[in-house]
Amino acid sequence: MPTQHWYDYAIVRVVPRPEREEFLNAGVIVSCLSAKFLEARIALDEGRLLALDPTADLHLIRSHLNAILRICAGGAEAGAIGSMSQRERFHWLVAPRSAVIQTSAVHSGRCFDPAQALEHLIATSVLGKNAAQAD
Repeated sequence: MPTQHWYDYAIVRVVPRPEREEFLNAGVIVSCLSAKFLEARIALDEGRLLALDPTADLHLIRSHLNAILRICAGGAEAGAIGSMSQRERFHWLVAPRSAVIQTSAVHSGRCFDPAQALEHLIATSVLGKNAAQAD
């Protein structure tokens, strides 16, 4: 019988002008210790972002979002943070900050497959699909 796992996740948000507190969901980070899983998916809708702020630096924002992917993967390509444990990297990524890239509060869930949970979360929380479309 498959084992259910507890996982934590946070939504990645782009806040082009933090003083206005407007944001666009752009990705999801999922951490599941029991499955040794830490991954993110990014799906930035650049058109919607430019509607919030026509002067947004897309190159810089893409660079920061790609850094999240490298940090999740760990290793030398993620710099000094890449040598931290999986849990430490997750906590570093979701730490509150007042910057263009932020995360939501951390939420928890249960699943049989963390990768499938990640795909469901990106579909429903970022791409705007309802639960029936996401499955």
